[in-house]
Amino acid sequence: MGAVSHGPWAPLLARAGLVAAGGAVGTALRAALENAAPAAPGGWPWTTFGINLLGSFVLGALLEVVLRTGQDEGWRRRVRLGCGTGVLGGFTTYSTFVVEVERLLTGGHPGIGLAYALVSVVVGIACALLGITMVRSLPRGQKEEGA
Repeated sequence: MGAVSHGPWAPLLARAGLVAAGGAVGTALRAALENAAPAAPGGWPWTTFGINLLGSFVLGALLEVVLRTGQDEGWRRRVRLGCGTGVLGGFTTYSTFVVEVERLLTGGHPGIGLAYALVSVVVGIACALLGITMVRSLPRGQKEEGA
């Protein structure tokens, strides 16, 4: 039998591998930060909040860079999938965010829980837009076609 790398599934498997490898890196980094600075019971989950805001900003900037430089193919697609979907997808965490909101809401801290949920979403979107805006403010170079 021929190697999987030569079959029709090879491009899909290669892209999935980029996402998985990047996700492992991002998840390990997030876990290290969360373990180093865990949320205090009933308090604002600062570590998750900071991780998600930083990730939103970097993802916005990264996607704008990829978009500005050409078509979503070649190195651009690999960067988008490996770094964007993989590393930043693993680094940021919707699941931990939801668990923290639920714990605050049901643990006698509904005001903090609601504020955390609302502020995280609104400021997260603002951070992504800031990342996009910062990249757009940079001088534009020549688009590199293909590659």
